[in-house]
Amino acid sequence: MSEVVMDFSQRMGLIPESKVIQVDDMDMDLRISLWNALIETYWSQYTSANRMYDYVKGSNFGSYSRKLYSLHYKKSIDTIDTHWNKFLAKVRESFFSCTWDRVYAFIEFTPQHAPEYKQGQTARADFFIKTCNQILERENSAYRFVAGKITPITSQDEIEEVERAITISDQYTGVRTHIQTALGFLTDKLNPDYRNSIKESISAVESLAKKLVGDDKATLGQALKVLEKHHSLHSSLKTAFSALYGYTNDASGIRHSLMDNESDLTQADARFMLITCSAFINFAIDSTKS
Repeated sequence: MSEVVMDFSQRMGLIPESKVIQVDDMDMDLRISLWNALIETYWSQYTSANRMYDYVKGSNFGSYSRKLYSLHYKKSIDTIDTHWNKFLAKVRESFFSCTWDRVYAFIEFTPQHAPEYKQGQTARADFFIKTCNQILERENSAYRFVAGKITPITSQDEIEEVERAITISDQYTGVRTHIQTALGFLTDKLNPDYRNSIKESISAVESLAKKLVGDDKATLGQALKVLEKHHSLHSSLKTAFSALYGYTNDASGIRHSLMDNESDLTQADARFMLITCSAFINFAIDSTKS
């Protein structure tokens, strides 16, 4: 966690010590800070293929410019400016005039498609994401990068649980896919699907259970018994997770998609389930290795 240092105005009580958390908005301090991160991480690395002209085409950002216009802006690529300075000026204009959610969409898009190279020993995309998360924390944003996606998870411990579940489950393809899909449903700002996010989180645990038991028809209950017997799973933890899993399967649970209170599911519900299931997956896989 980055240290919060108050400046003179804050110490004198002339401006607030901290901001209200930014959920459905973005102030100019945050927007400028993110743009500065883009300058330092990406725009400053522009290299032209022609020493005499700052052409976009043929440069290290040529492919990025085409993807930006076709995939993000949804514009014709023949409207891309020839010269880098003019191209970047239009990108800047869009960045500072678009709605707050499109800024997040842009900073999520860029590390996925911009040219990749090392920042010291760190991949540029990883460096940019780390820098952005520091900015988002400092400016009290309600969002952070998690596994390459902007998501409403702000605790570093929680971020690490989800990212580790995606990484550690490499040998369990189904687990990884379900967690990534759950994260996708949760982070879709235009059409979030909390119900299916929860289903995917639970499905990730079920997929792992089948692998641990060695039976495609195995249930979570059977997997918990295996962990309890062979890997020192505490009985209280087994009971807690069994109860949580049971909630999603009983007559009024998540699995019954036609239930009347479908609209009652919230971001908090889906977020809690994603983090909890990720933590359990990490624990279970670590337990089987020990």
